[in-house]
Amino acid sequence: MRRSVRFTAERTVEVCEGETPAPAADEVLVETELSAISPGTELLVYRGETEPGLVADETIEAIDGDLEFPLSYGYAAVGRVVEAGANADDALVGRRVFAFQPHRSAFVADPETLVPVPQGCSPERAVMLANTETAVNLVMDGRPRIGEQVAVFGQGVVGLLTVGVLSGFPLSALVAVEPRAARRERALEMGATDAVPPGAVATALDGAATPDGADLAYELSGNPEGLDDAIDAAGYAGRVVIGSWYGTKPVELGLGGEFHRSHVRLRVSQVSRIDHDHAGRWDTDRRLSVALEQLDALEPERLVTHRFAVGDAADAYRLLDEHPDNACQVLLTY
Repeated sequence: MRRSVRFTAERTVEVCEGETPAPAADEVLVETELSAISPGTELLVYRGETEPGLVADETIEAIDGDLEFPLSYGYAAVGRVVEAGANADDALVGRRVFAFQPHRSAFVADPETLVPVPQGCSPERAVMLANTETAVNLVMDGRPRIGEQVAVFGQGVVGLLTVGVLSGFPLSALVAVEPRAARRERALEMGATDAVPPGAVATALDGAATPDGADLAYELSGNPEGLDDAIDAAGYAGRVVIGSWYGTKPVELGLGGEFHRSHVRLRVSQVSRIDHDHAGRWDTDRRLSVALEQLDALEPERLVTHRFAVGDAADAYRLLDEHPDNACQVLLTY
């Protein structure tokens, strides 16, 4: 029997049982070992804070329909191929693969949509590939330059991974901004040069080569107030990359005062597609290969704080929703 996580109403998660599907001729059957909850996007779904009628994800075949209840959602699973269809390559059987799939104990997939997990890469590391790819995309869209000052607002999983990728650049300052002390400690472990609560970023940048603010700021907190803070932190002609999805939460910006004359540039970064600035030389396969390489450098499995058996998925989401101070990356086991 297959077990699948379903969002059936606001803050209501059920685990449904059904027959394990058989692979079609060109498909393979994968038994899941681990899946990772994306605490930003999935909590919006869990809380019912997504826009009515919004398409779930046009670029992931396994996620169809819109984001209205009931629905299955999730996009980070690792498992082993256990059966190949008549026309599929039998050599895949036994291989560990990553898949952009919802939380379910088994699934069928086109082998072209699966990412073989490199030898020696643990399932805990491999299951972080989706969020690592998001971090890679955010850094690509921000285009950090040598000697720049960068501030990253929000130190959830994506914020921490973004700090980790940025730490490989020759920046003059990399400041993580986060209200929770435990996450600030994690940011320092991921390579931030400083980690401060909101409101202290200007002080953290004092004494740097360009003291009038950050050259580049990322808003990854999921909190609409964080966008105002990121804009305020950016110096003259600075850049603000918005990676948060706020869902139905209202966003009110204070764009008076000095903003009109600041020449600050705002841009949205989202991982589903390659930004047109890079599209001439980059596609999603190339970006994914970079994310795979980054897994070994980042060791993202160190962000895992909790594991829940899939049957206890409701408890996993409740933890993330009610106790964000205690949880970072939460995994489901099968």
